[in-house]
Amino acid sequence: MREKLWMLTIALLTATALWAQGYKTVCDISYTTKTDSYSQERLKLDVYYPEGPTADTGRPVVVWFHGGGLEAGQKEIPEQLKGKGYVVVGANYRLLPRVTVDQTIGDAAEAVAWVFRHAADYGGDVKKIVVTGHSAGGYLAMMLCLNKSWLAGYGVDADDVLMYVPFSGQAITHYNVRKMQGIGPLQPTIDEWAPLYWVRNDCPPLVLICGDRELELYGRYDENQYLARMMKLVGHKETYLYELDGHDHGSMVAPSFHILERHLKKMLK
Repeated sequence: MREKLWMLTIALLTATALWAQGYKTVCDISYTTKTDSYSQERLKLDVYYPEGPTADTGRPVVVWFHGGGLEAGQKEIPEQLKGKGYVVVGANYRLLPRVTVDQTIGDAAEAVAWVFRHAADYGGDVKKIVVTGHSAGGYLAMMLCLNKSWLAGYGVDADDVLMYVPFSGQAITHYNVRKMQGIGPLQPTIDEWAPLYWVRNDCPPLVLICGDRELELYGRYDENQYLARMMKLVGHKETYLYELDGHDHGSMVAPSFHILERHLKKMLK
């Protein structure tokens, strides 16, 4: 009887702790110093974080950039990252063709720099920041990882990010950047706007996730496979590549979070 009462007490305490572990979302925080109207409209982010008596500090922080071909989309907090004890930041950025790609990548860098400055305000640990996103968001994550100048422009070392996990990011020059250059989506190019242009051997872990090579958008898996090969050839030891069989460009998103979390848990051991 005493053992049953003890087990019931533990269960009640556990349930109370879980109940107390609430989450809060703060929306539309401006992260920019830019003052023009379009920047003021777009350059905002949402922060989802644990609060309450059981909330603590030193939590992993996941920065998520939305997709939309760099031409569309809105910030979001992915459902798959909720309730896991993470601080999650969903950030907007300015869109093509209203701005040029350098401005868009710069916006992503400014958002990540804001996270470095403010992660602790929400219980996050700046040593546990993960930069990720889907499609266009994955492309932005790749560019911030491989070309250190973008984050350096905002006083952040790209290598201080724990890891980068692009979901179906474009490794060659983004197709909508090429469109602005008068080049069609099936004419591949690699220039300074291509993550492949910036391969280096000394960046943090890079986890590349794509859908089925036969179902992905514009050969996206094949681009990522080439990027992974080049990263290994230049001597990078922690480039990982995953192909999600049977999943197209959109349906690959949900199962990719399992891979992200598995790598994150490995990094935090």
